[in-house]
Amino acid sequence: MIGRLRRKFIVACMISLAIVLTVILGGVNLMSYHKVVADADNILTLLDANNGAFPKNHDGQPPGTTQPDSAPKAKKDPFGQRGMSPETPYESRFFSVLLGEDGQVLQTDTGQIAAVDEAEAAVYAQNVFLSGRSSGFWGNYRYLQCENERGVLIIFLDCGRSLSSFRMTLLASVLLALLGLLAVLVLLLILSKRIVRPVAESYEKQKQFITDAGHELKTPMTIISADADLAEMECGENQWISDIRRQAQRLTGLTNDLIYLSRMEEEQPKLALIDFPISDVAEEMAQSFQALAKSQEKEFSLHIQPMLSCTGDEKAIRQLLSILLDNALKYSPAGGRLELRLEKQGRTLLLTVSNTAAQPIEQDKLPHLFDRFYRTDQSRSSQTGGYGLGLSIARSIVLAHKGKIRAESPDGRTLTFMIYLPG
Repeated sequence: MIGRLRRKFIVACMISLAIVLTVILGGVNLMSYHKVVADADNILTLLDANNGAFPKNHDGQPPGTTQPDSAPKAKKDPFGQRGMSPETPYESRFFSVLLGEDGQVLQTDTGQIAAVDEAEAAVYAQNVFLSGRSSGFWGNYRYLQCENERGVLIIFLDCGRSLSSFRMTLLASVLLALLGLLAVLVLLLILSKRIVRPVAESYEKQKQFITDAGHELKTPMTIISADADLAEMECGENQWISDIRRQAQRLTGLTNDLIYLSRMEEEQPKLALIDFPISDVAEEMAQSFQALAKSQEKEFSLHIQPMLSCTGDEKAIRQLLSILLDNALKYSPAGGRLELRLEKQGRTLLLTVSNTAAQPIEQDKLPHLFDRFYRTDQSRSSQTGGYGLGLSIARSIVLAHKGKIRAESPDGRTLTFMIYLPG
């Protein structure tokens, strides 16, 4: 139990950290990618506004050229307005292609790039034209498609360096995040032992107390039962002696169940794992409850697939079936229905025990049915003779066999326990 608690703690921490890192890194890299796209679109928009070229200064000189002090200043700075520097025209590599309305190449301009010739530029432009998209990426090139009086002008901007930098940043951030997760995992594996140590010590003391108290209670319970027998021999049977014997038996059963549950919830319960015919075991256990069900005017149906085997502790599986069938019999009304079903699904054995309920079943109470001493109706404890440990023991048996158990009630009137065991 403590081991499962520790593992759940580590898993919860790692999942939480992974989610936080994913959100942070995803946000940072998304903004970085958006910045690359926004900068490229700004340059493409400026090129489109000037027919596929960067604008010149007011005196016709290229941007960044030093002018005399007497020269009039430009009224507008297209680079400053778009967040670009005067060095942008010299740093940018681009080419443009002018197409007709039918997609025929009319003009190409590859003077600002050396990696692409006119033939390649024409192929890029025609592919973009056929795609029908006005903007996007074609390889490492960000393009913008726009119409003018001459035809369709498609401008391509080389974003290879920006995209390469973005990819390197993304890869580095992912690797650092993975290393961080690994480091945190190592720390959690080391520190979690110290974190759960007080809980583990308390749990071990609790189990030891239950075991010791159980063994100490067995002796006086045996003496009480023996004294009740002697009193009955001396005075004859009466209501008081019968009540003493009955309550002594209940207390003995409770003590045995607590000890058994404590042993089953150890880290590695010792089970005699052998291959046994579970179909025969299920039919044999069902037969012992059929007569009791008939005497209570309850319908008991069996659907057991023959020739099924299971690797496990036969004694524990018998106790599991006894607990589930006894529970179904106790909490089903007169004239109700019980069903035991056993079948194989792939490599898994599915054991199903269902019964009609005397009262409507509340869905929020289903997960608590396997808790110790939990009862949906506390007032019926004395009537049924139980103390809320049976289903806890059943869950421990299933978990010890590396199986799963759950309770369902789709209609609110039928309670179904589904047990999945390795085949």
